[in-house]
Amino acid sequence: MPLISLTILILLAGALLSALLPQAKMARLVALIATSAAFVVSIAFYMGFDPNTSILAPQFLERVALLSGADVSYTLGIDGINLLLVMLTTLLGPIVVLASWTYITKHFRAYYALIQLLMAGVVGVFTSFDLLVFYVFFELTLIPMYFIIGVWGSENRVYAALKFVIYTLVGSLLMLVGIIYLGIEAGNAINGGVFTTDYFKLLTYQIPADTQGWLFLLFALSFAIKVPLFPLHTWLPDAHTEAPTGGSVVLAGVLLKMGTYGLLRFTLPLFPEATMAYAMPIAILAVIGIVYGALVSRVQTDAKKLVAYSSVSHLGFVVLGLMAFNEIAVQGALIQMINHGISTGALFLIVGMLYERRHTRLMADYGGIAKRVPVLTTFMIISVLASAGLPGLNGFIGEFMILIGSFSSDVVGSPWLIAVATTGVILAAVYLLHMVYKVFFGPITHQENDELVDLNVRETIVLIPLILLMVIMGFAPRTFLEKSENHNAQLLEIVHSKVDAAVAATAVEP
Repeated sequence: MPLISLTILILLAGALLSALLPQAKMARLVALIATSAAFVVSIAFYMGFDPNTSILAPQFLERVALLSGADVSYTLGIDGINLLLVMLTTLLGPIVVLASWTYITKHFRAYYALIQLLMAGVVGVFTSFDLLVFYVFFELTLIPMYFIIGVWGSENRVYAALKFVIYTLVGSLLMLVGIIYLGIEAGNAINGGVFTTDYFKLLTYQIPADTQGWLFLLFALSFAIKVPLFPLHTWLPDAHTEAPTGGSVVLAGVLLKMGTYGLLRFTLPLFPEATMAYAMPIAILAVIGIVYGALVSRVQTDAKKLVAYSSVSHLGFVVLGLMAFNEIAVQGALIQMINHGISTGALFLIVGMLYERRHTRLMADYGGIAKRVPVLTTFMIISVLASAGLPGLNGFIGEFMILIGSFSSDVVGSPWLIAVATTGVILAAVYLLHMVYKVFFGPITHQENDELVDLNVRETIVLIPLILLMVIMGFAPRTFLEKSENHNAQLLEIVHSKVDAAVAATAVEP
């Protein structure tokens, strides 16, 4: 069986088995086995991947026709753009299951089934090379996340779940309208009148400039909501704060990346002129999000909400890099997607571990606990420094490449804009170190904190892979960057060649 479908099938089979098991607590063991097996299978993608191939010929390609009379197919593949995102998704699977081991205390079967269904959907999103199949997987992720927040979340979970669904559903339905229209137009123009959502055929279609504009808005709005880009971010803090720890880790680690991945994979190469025309306004919104997210994080009293708002700031850097239209910045944006998933995922895990011990997320309820939980404190400090972009840890290289690339960009290269964006790095250190001091240092002022116990073996196993990746990616970023740089360059070459062709066509018009 093809490996991508095998990965998805393992997760779907694990979900079904978890849901049907007569003994509820066995569901988590099945989920651990299935998610671990999916990760092991996905290692073959990394080991067998050749970065020196064409982006138009993905590896591990699977293609099965789906509709008669229409050019729609189940087309999945791996290239340099999605490789690391798929690996991050499958890595987080067993981590989330282990992190939920004692956190989840009800409806075990449903929870672990939904986690695996969610993971299967995300793998499908990142590997789809047919727009209609991409949309189906995109929507598939919405259902399990809604129930994960709404059933296992905190006090205001229903409100947060509904807000998440309404925002995401509105955006994705707009994208569906765009996919259908684009499929009809491309079919008439380049596919003999046959409706097509084949990604590779659509790449060859020079979409008319007037059509590009509104199609771009339909796609970009859907992806901007998912990122989320300021001011479309208001669903995120509620969803993160109310979700159980496992839900927050998946949401921060990979679900938000569906938005930035969509911008890179679809809007840039399919609508390059429109994207370039809107690049500066989007970059300005991204920079506003960087500063706004950081400032709001600084005034939070809830540690989990602080980490949630930090995602608005950090993903603003990713969007800024994508709008720069040069290799350094886009490559930085791609690696920063991975960095954010690792470091912010670790932060949510640690906050969740503290919540399991004290059943509070308020920073004022802690203080001085470094003396009682030194291992947890060490992991938290490493994760905070990585998230703040300390050189030598994973967060530095992505933000550095984004800022350098954006500064030299012909599209968004305003020195003032990049200077304001750079303040986000400083502000991140301020609010993250403030959280560390409030929670871990100073005197112990609450008797309950005197009785805290440090990480157990299971919790240590959960965090170690993420901590190791922070260090490895910080000291040896080339190991990961080389997987994507060739395909990233090829994608941008397609983008710029389309823009140049449009300019040339305009120049010869009477």
